Amino acid sequence: MLRAEPPSRRKGLLATVAAVLLVVGLAVTGTRVASAGTFPSAANALAPTAGCGRTPTLTSGTRTIQSSGKTRSFILRIPDDYNSNRQYRLAFGFHWLGGTASQVATGGTDGHAWAYYGMLSQSNNSTIFVAPQGINNGWANSGGEDVTFTDDIIRLIDNALCVDTTQRFSVGFSYGGAMSYSLACSRPNVFRAVAAIAAPGAISGCSGGTGPVAYMGIHGINDGIQNGRALRDRFVRNNGCTAQNAPEPAPGSRTHIITTYSGCRVGYPVVWAPFDGGHQQGPVDGCAGCESGARSWVKQEVWKFFSQFASTPSPSPSSPGPIPSSSASGLCRVSAAVNPWDTGLTENLTITNTGSAPINGWSLTFTLPGGQSITSGWNATYAPTSGQVTAQNVSYNATLAPNTPVVIGFQAGHTGNTATPTSFTLNGAACTVA
Repeated sequence: MLRAEPPSRRKGLLATVAAVLLVVGLAVTGTRVASAGTFPSAANALAPTAGCGRTPTLTSGTRTIQSSGKTRSFILRIPDDYNSNRQYRLAFGFHWLGGTASQVATGGTDGHAWAYYGMLSQSNNSTIFVAPQGINNGWANSGGEDVTFTDDIIRLIDNALCVDTTQRFSVGFSYGGAMSYSLACSRPNVFRAVAAIAAPGAISGCSGGTGPVAYMGIHGINDGIQNGRALRDRFVRNNGCTAQNAPEPAPGSRTHIITTYSGCRVGYPVVWAPFDGGHQQGPVDGCAGCESGARSWVKQEVWKFFSQFASTPSPSPSSPGPIPSSSASGLCRVSAAVNPWDTGLTENLTITNTGSAPINGWSLTFTLPGGQSITSGWNATYAPTSGQVTAQNVSYNATLAPNTPVVIGFQAGHTGNTATPTSFTLNGAACTVA
């Protein structure tokens, strides 16, 4: 496998990185970065991007953009069967110190099996991939420029392609792992989850660092594992997980251990995956010091972690579907699940026709708790945005088949009350609340 950090450089990794930071004069702890306020929140609405339903204006290959006054590049990989009416995951793969975007995108000598840290081979055409190129083949993030570069890539892709804004992910090895960690700190409302492989510390900065993000840490026990633990523990705290001394494999065991922390906020898991090895991105169980992305357990575990978060259904069309033409006759059931944060929330509503005949065209009416106001929604049209709200079907879910749940939902702001509605009517008939 193609690697840019051979054994002779591993011991000096931190010193090398420190030298880079001294050259650029960066005090990473205080790094300031551009606001992410223009991006949809990863914990917020399942909203289609501007590129949905349009002829794509980007193609796979190396792209260049201007970011922070510099010409930057990245490699883009769009699924072979790309459909602009389908929302896709967006996954970033950040290279290591001295590495390149090309090495991430091609998988080096391991090829397709390890492209984008193995995610490409696992994704089954469900994901758009990005491999950014770092300045001087690293991620010093001077003045927050690498975070801004990531913002600019996201903005470009959102305008050109159909992306599920709640399904953005990042993974990286070594310096690339530190860059993924930096994004977890500074862009918790942009990235749904990150994975850091052998990150040697917060060397790309951690602006913010107080928001919850689904986090996975992978680290060798012979590779300054205390650094990996420290990065992990930030998100154990942020995500409200129960602190514990997670088990780690014994020297010579040639294996890895997966621990999923308990007590975490719903939707914000923390996974810790220490292994018996050193500074490696593709460790192989049962083989001391072996490095092979094609044979490593890492790609399956990273993809399992990312893909646990449900993808969004097809984007809503700009016009509503047919006006309801039949009554629910009281044969309906609705369940509500809310995910709140400081001043906002998302809520999924699951509607089930409990009768024996299809309902062709529907409207679900409910009253939002005081202080809540809908800002966007999915799989239905919503009016008005507060008080008594009616959610009307769109074209692709106009028929409620018997005993076949349909999920709709919305993002809302709130002033402290994050309760769910307590009553629902479907086409004027009261529904059971599950």
